[in-house]
Amino acid sequence: MSEAALAFLDSIDGEQRKAAQWPFPAEEERLRWYYTPTDHGGLALGDMRPKQQQHALKVLATGLSRPAYVTACTIIGLDNVLDELEGWSATWERERGRDPGLFYLRIFGEPGGRDPWSWRFGGHHISIHHLVVDGAVRASTPLFLGADPAVSPFLGGYELRPLGSAEDLGRELLISLDDDKRVPAVISPVPPFDLVGANRARVRGGELPLKLPEVWRGRFDGDLGELVETVQRQLEEGLQITDEHLEALRLTSTPKGISAEAMNGQQRRLLRDIIAVYVGRLPDDLADAELVTYTEEHMKKLSFAWAGGAVRGVPHYYRIQGPRLLIEYDNAQRGGNHAHSVWRDPDGDFGTDILNEHHLEG
Repeated sequence: MSEAALAFLDSIDGEQRKAAQWPFPAEEERLRWYYTPTDHGGLALGDMRPKQQQHALKVLATGLSRPAYVTACTIIGLDNVLDELEGWSATWERERGRDPGLFYLRIFGEPGGRDPWSWRFGGHHISIHHLVVDGAVRASTPLFLGADPAVSPFLGGYELRPLGSAEDLGRELLISLDDDKRVPAVISPVPPFDLVGANRARVRGGELPLKLPEVWRGRFDGDLGELVETVQRQLEEGLQITDEHLEALRLTSTPKGISAEAMNGQQRRLLRDIIAVYVGRLPDDLADAELVTYTEEHMKKLSFAWAGGAVRGVPHYYRIQGPRLLIEYDNAQRGGNHAHSVWRDPDGDFGTDILNEHHLEG
C-alpha cells in the first residue's frame, strides 16, 4: 500500500500534489466524506494523465479485495449508464454532471514513514478510507459502495447488479424468519429515503436521515437549490414517508429489530454471511482478521432490522447493529433501483480510537 501511494505521489507534479496530498491528520477534512456526486476532496481522475490514473487505481486496489476492486470500477463506469438513463440531462452546475472522471484520491501524511498516514478514494457512490499506523492498516471504515441504477440489463437477458449479494442475502434472512421473529425485525413498513447514518463523521445514536442538500460539500442556492429541494420532496412523497416512520427508523444506541440471539443457527449463519460480504470488501488478509472476531458469542450481540417491502424491486432497507458494527443497506430511491450500502465502526471510524491509543503510547 505504501509503495503504491509513493509511486502515485512520485508521478504527479507540484501543482497536482496540492490537491492530492495534505498533512496528517487534517482532522476536519480527513473525517469529511461523501457518496454524492460532489467534490470529495483530492486530485480527480479527470485531472490526471493516463499513467497517473493507473497509479491512483493501484492505490485503490491495495485497499480492496479483487471482487471489491472490480465492483468499485464497475460503479465508476455506472456514471456513464446513469447519464444515458437520465437523458444526458444532469449537470450539477458542471460541464457534465455524471462524470467518471470525478473520482478523487487524497493522501494524508507521508506513506512509508513511522508516523501515521491515511488515504481516501471517493466519488459518486464510492468512499474508501484506510489508516496506516506503524506500517499496518489499522482502520478501514467507513466503507461505502452504492449503485445507480442498482440493476441494469446485459445482452442475453442477464443483469448487472454490483450490490446484488448484499441485497439478496438481507432479503433471504428476512424471509427465513418466522412470523413471530419477522414482526420485531420489521421496524417500519416504509424505508428511509437514504442511509440513516448518512455521511456523518460519527454515529452515536439518535440520528435521522439527512436530506439531499446536507450530504454534499457546500450548499446549493438559486435554480439548483430549488431543483434539489424538489427532488427531495418527490422522493419523500413517492415513499409516503411520515414523521412516525422516520422516528421508527431513527438510529439508537440500543439496536432495533430482532436480536441474533433469538435466531436459530441457520439464520445466524446467514447474518454472518451478510457481514462477510461487507468485510470482504477488504483485502483478504484484513478481511480474514476481521471475520475471526465474529465468534458465536459476538454474533449473539448483533441485531437485524428491516424496513419496506420484501419483494425484489420494491423500496427497502436493512441494518445490522451491535458492538463496533453498523451496516446499512438502502435501496429506496428510483423506485427501488438505486442502492447505498455502508460498513461502519461507531467507536472507531477513521481510526480515531487507534490514533488516541497511539498518541498515549507515544
